[in-house]
Amino acid sequence: MSDGPLDPAADLPLSDLPLADLRVLDISSFIAAPAAAVALADYGADVVKVEPPHEGDPHRHNWKNPGYPQSDRNFPWQLDGRHKRSLSLDLKNPEARPVLERLIARSDVMIVNFPPPARERLRLRWEDVQPLNGRLVYCSLTGYGESGPDRDRPGFDISAYFGRSGILDAARYDGGPPGISLPAQGDRATAMTLVAAILMGLRHRDRTGKGCWVGTSLYANGVWANGTTVAGALVGAALPVRHGPDKPRNALTNLYRTADDRWLQLLVVRDDRLWPAFCQAIGRPELETDPRFAEREARRANALALGSELAAVFALRSWAEWEQRFAPTGIPFGVIGRVADVVDDEQAAHAGLFAETDNPAIPRTVNTPIRLGFARPRKAGPPPEVGEHSEQVLRELGYGEDEIAALRRHGALG
Repeated sequence: MSDGPLDPAADLPLSDLPLADLRVLDISSFIAAPAAAVALADYGADVVKVEPPHEGDPHRHNWKNPGYPQSDRNFPWQLDGRHKRSLSLDLKNPEARPVLERLIARSDVMIVNFPPPARERLRLRWEDVQPLNGRLVYCSLTGYGESGPDRDRPGFDISAYFGRSGILDAARYDGGPPGISLPAQGDRATAMTLVAAILMGLRHRDRTGKGCWVGTSLYANGVWANGTTVAGALVGAALPVRHGPDKPRNALTNLYRTADDRWLQLLVVRDDRLWPAFCQAIGRPELETDPRFAEREARRANALALGSELAAVFALRSWAEWEQRFAPTGIPFGVIGRVADVVDDEQAAHAGLFAETDNPAIPRTVNTPIRLGFARPRKAGPPPEVGEHSEQVLRELGYGEDEIAALRRHGALG
């Protein structure tokens, strides 16, 4: 992994990582909230994940979902379960409550993502746990918010982040159906908001000595991601209809298919300065003075004609040839990347996108996007099995062997 600027001593021992003294209680499932806990653990936090006995977090089994990339290895759990210690505890069992309360009492951060009615039934609301630990930073994630008519509705990123926020509708081409997002895209963006909220809560605690509630919703994060479009709607702005590449409004900020069936992305927003260089780069110098395209206003007015000209030009050469031609010019361009290309992208390695692991079955995974000049995230081993650390955590809480055995007999412990 590479990224910079990094201090030469960035590979710190666990005890020196910035969150090494932080105790995080992760009582969440699926992706967004657990991914936030992973980001904290990457930089040293001790994360205890509480999950139901036997099956554990349902996300453990998502790798079998037909909508996921197909593999015989559980790569999503390596991504979202790494660094954590698993405590298998049945929160519906009254015998489990004292264990949970001891955990809450010693934790710095508690992360939950149950809908409000479930939190109420399980006594996991802020008002339920705050008396147990006056310094606790309590972080909750909902689908649609903590109040209002839809506060109790379960939310997933495709429904709350992408669907309700208007992203999928606004991004579709005129006359076409809404697209469907790929697995967990909104969840991962939302996880970073949770990390920021938690760190702000810890800053508040540092200053006041008091814990607090922090949180967010998938809906809020979707609207934030769609902020430019929604901000326009707030002032009554007309939302433009989106056309496909064959009907561009601006032929110089459009997609074009290359000879090897790749899609080249043009972003020539400063065509007032770059138009001559662009015409030279594509081997069509005569277009520079063509009356239909010579001035910016004319290029916009004749976008369909210019788009047709450019589509024919770009179809003549491969993506690699176009990259070679454009790279020295300063003309903004790119390629619509394929996931298979990203994993071997030299620039991805320099940007620190991937993390090596000590798990032979899954030697690389995706890194969290946070970069620090003074520390790198720690290397992960295999993610935990359900309840792998139950006895270890209980002993740390002061439970003896007989008490642990009794919890198992009563079904509180998996």
